[in-house]
Amino acid sequence: MSILEIALASQIWARRHERRGLAFDESDGLKVLLRVSFVFVAFTLLIAGLNIAPGRPQMLAQHSAAAVMDR
Repeated sequence: MSILEIALASQIWARRHERRGLAFDESDGLKVLLRVSFVFVAFTLLIAGLNIAPGRPQMLAQHSAAAVMDR
């Protein structure tokens, strides 16, 4: 192969494999907004669950102690 053929083949290969610039569509904005809101709600529920979880053993212990004291 001559240098010209190699250059031409390289140019064709590069054009076939080039990545096109990302265009922003309105649907992309909606997807991003939905994902961000889903992550925010999931994180909020996770934090709320972690805040509630440590209080349950104490509440159970207080109720069981009160039941024993009533007897």
